[in-house]
Amino acid sequence: MPFDLKTGLTSPSGARLTVHQTQTRRKPVGVVQICHGMVEHAARYGRFAAFLSARGFHCVAHDHRGHGGTTAPDAPRGVFGKHDGADKVIADVIAVRDRIDIDFAGLPVILFGHSMGGLIALNVLTGHAGRYAGAAIWNANFSAGLAGKLATLLLRWERLRRGSDMPSRLLPKLTFRAWGRQVTDARTEFDWLSRDPDEVDKYVADPLCGFDASVSLWQDVFDLTFRGADDAALDPIPRDLPINLAGGEKDPATFGGKAVTALAQRLEAKGFQRVTAMIYPGTRHETLNEINRDAAMADFVRWANAALASQSPRTGAK
Repeated sequence: MPFDLKTGLTSPSGARLTVHQTQTRRKPVGVVQICHGMVEHAARYGRFAAFLSARGFHCVAHDHRGHGGTTAPDAPRGVFGKHDGADKVIADVIAVRDRIDIDFAGLPVILFGHSMGGLIALNVLTGHAGRYAGAAIWNANFSAGLAGKLATLLLRWERLRRGSDMPSRLLPKLTFRAWGRQVTDARTEFDWLSRDPDEVDKYVADPLCGFDASVSLWQDVFDLTFRGADDAALDPIPRDLPINLAGGEKDPATFGGKAVTALAQRLEAKGFQRVTAMIYPGTRHETLNEINRDAAMADFVRWANAALASQSPRTGAK
């Protein structure tokens, strides 16, 4: 199901962002701003946007640099940027947030991120939490550990040998393809995304999905991962900010949801008072495209309504 509207927005980062929007026809209660995952694009969240709009939420999602229809001089497909890619992606999120203030003035905003989008969302909060009434971080893994550090070394080697803008040969084998092999009786190498064969087939057929990311994009993703894994980075986030975490019991990208649980435990240990976490049984990586998606989306709306019912004055702050 497509979004209602597609527009362009020039970000201070220099990117021309493709922005998708669906407005509720009910009395609006808030706005959900979506950050999509790696090697996909925002238009895939149209069904989620329709579900939210039917329940009183406007929904706004943009294509990150190097993805979908967004363009930038330093960001061809699969690249965030030649330099400071992670910071530029965060700046783009804030550019969209600024636009939301113009289009939907006065409404509270919830930040939603899936997978890589969850990495981006948490990093956005470390500098801009006052702009949001809550945050949902789904299917994201901040538990890279030693394997992540080894991956960064391999990426440095690839960058020296092949250049930063070339597709990584090593990381897809260690991630997407390795995760695909963990699914028994898989029809495709992307069955790790969902148990719904129609959704997997849509992903495989989509020319804007499943491409091999560049060496620099992988480096930026690990930059976001390790930044978010630093407890000191969490210090600026208010401890009463509602945070919603979700994962799948059969998601190889988050160690079967263990990385999601670890993030919840870490946040609670740091004093965050309003953390909710759900690991959905049998669910793989793309919770919003899984066979139990309706239940997961309904859970999100219940959480979002509760978060907005107790919003604090900071949600309108700059």
